[in-house]
Amino acid sequence: MVLADIRMPRVDGLELTRLLAGPDVAVPLRVVVVTTFDLDEYVHAALRNGAAGFLLKRSGPTLLIEAVRAAAVGDTLISPQVTVRLLRELTAGPTATAPDEGAEPLTDREREIVTLLAGGSTNAEIAAQLFIATGTVKNHVASVQRKLRVRNRVGIAAWAWEHGVCRPCPGLTCEGTRTKSSD
Repeated sequence: MVLADIRMPRVDGLELTRLLAGPDVAVPLRVVVVTTFDLDEYVHAALRNGAAGFLLKRSGPTLLIEAVRAAAVGDTLISPQVTVRLLRELTAGPTATAPDEGAEPLTDREREIVTLLAGGSTNAEIAAQLFIATGTVKNHVASVQRKLRVRNRVGIAAWAWEHGVCRPCPGLTCEGTRTKSSD
């Protein structure tokens, strides 16, 4: 695990994140970006480059510990101030579209899984709702990651929100049911 700031000597934290966790890295490390720079372009670049978290330094030690724990188990934590802004931005996004030009299209089942995932459902919850095995959900998620060229579930959810597959609703899944406070 690496904690990186945006401004560092020799190489900035965004480039370091790309080098250690980016889409072209065979065995990515978990990188949590911790910075004073509250700029959307930095957040977007960090997440595109595979960051497992983006925290503002003013978030405090408790949230930093939670970000490290989340990254250790494969989840992503973003500072609440940043998350609220990202959700507002994504809520005003375009209508549903296919993956980027040249990318393989998602199947109907993959779209169902993307919608549930973007709404905050765990693999087990998705499996139960769709009456399939958890392993099958994991396989679909891996396929979606490959097709969308994203590193993790956050990348899938961001794609879903940006492309109108689902609208982010704090505390609600895309189906309108309450999510758990922790997975």
